[in-house]
Amino acid sequence: MSAHEFIAGYEGALRIGAFAAVFGLMALWEWLAPARRRLYPRLRRWSNNLALLALDVVVLRLLFPAAAIGVAMLAEANGAGLLRVWNLPPWIAFVAGVVLLDLTIYLQHLLFHAVPALWRLHRVHHADPDFDVTTGLRFHPFEIVLSMLIKTAAIFAFGPPVLAVLIFEVLLNALAVFNHGNVRLPSRLERVVRWFVVTPDMHRVHHSKIVRETNSNYGFNLSVWDRIFGTYRDEPALGHAGMRIGVAGLENPRRSVRLVGLLTLPFMAAPHGPDRRGEGHEGPAHS
Repeated sequence: MSAHEFIAGYEGALRIGAFAAVFGLMALWEWLAPARRRLYPRLRRWSNNLALLALDVVVLRLLFPAAAIGVAMLAEANGAGLLRVWNLPPWIAFVAGVVLLDLTIYLQHLLFHAVPALWRLHRVHHADPDFDVTTGLRFHPFEIVLSMLIKTAAIFAFGPPVLAVLIFEVLLNALAVFNHGNVRLPSRLERVVRWFVVTPDMHRVHHSKIVRETNSNYGFNLSVWDRIFGTYRDEPALGHAGMRIGVAGLENPRRSVRLVGLLTLPFMAAPHGPDRRGEGHEGPAHS
């Protein structure tokens, strides 16, 4: 069995296995030592967030049966991508492929905040009134489809090795669960880890209701992009215990928690007016 045949045959099992392991560990950590008190019962939120995830998986499998790995194999068969044109050594192409895909996700994330129509889709993710492992899994199906199209374009443009795409996909799934965890690392470890990857404390700032904080810390995997592009914010203004999670004006659980509300949220009128604290407003505009 060739390496490509192995990846094609076991890609799903590897991704699901890694995701399940990280999800289970993070859920246990949250249960034993939560960083913040929950506003809603876990079962109520989790059932809706996981139902949205299941719908996303079905949509992706129907529209993109080969997924990212299949696209990477197609790109390789056609010699597509800058990394192949440059004829880099395999290990450099592998590292560059993972890094370039991560940069793509960072820029995509920033775009979904900057463009009003895209923000309408992305606010489904931000409207979660609590912040835990399932928050990292709740995205509107339309956003998931657009994200896959962007990822497909990036794979053809850069031509990362197939193994690099597999590793990136595993890391993206695992770290999205990790950095949305309702947990906190010990302070000394936190300061070290966030220089390399996005931590829960770092990403939690991004889910603040204060717009200038929402428009920061866009990274999902590597934390370096926020530092390079000037979107890094160390701490929320009100501290992690005092900050409010979600989107101002979308506090009603019919919109922010229930599955039907999440699916129809992009088509609802955008809320207006200041946050109750008088700081910021809902919307994608950068500060």
